[in-house]
Amino acid sequence: QVQLVESGGGLVQAGGSLRLSCTASANIFRNSVMGWYRQTPGNQRELVATVTRGVGSTNYVDSVKGRFTISRDNNNNVVYLQMNSLKPEDTAVYYCNARYYGSFGSDNYWGQGTQVTVSS
Repeated sequence: QVQLVESGGGLVQAGGSLRLSCTASANIFRNSVMGWYRQTPGNQRELVATVTRGVGSTNYVDSVKGRFTISRDNNNNVVYLQMNSLKPEDTAVYYCNARYYGSFGSDNYWGQGTQVTVSS
């Protein structure tokens, strides 16, 4: 059973920072593009950031560029999302995602979600 274990959510004031972490099994992590998504009630899940395997190229949604940084620790199978200058509109449940590329095709795995609440 694939597990993505997230941590680091919480309540913070606007302008503050939080760091989310997501740990995956070695095989999944090594062969996946890792990402973070977020979702608010009544809305679709939104891509926040991704980081590729290998060279670790990153991609961000425009609304977080310059404020959020995604990174991956390939030795410990952890992906991070450093969130700075947080705004109330960043409030959401954040989900870790692994887009796995194996010998027989690709698959998608999700963490359980962690709540981030930014107060004004």
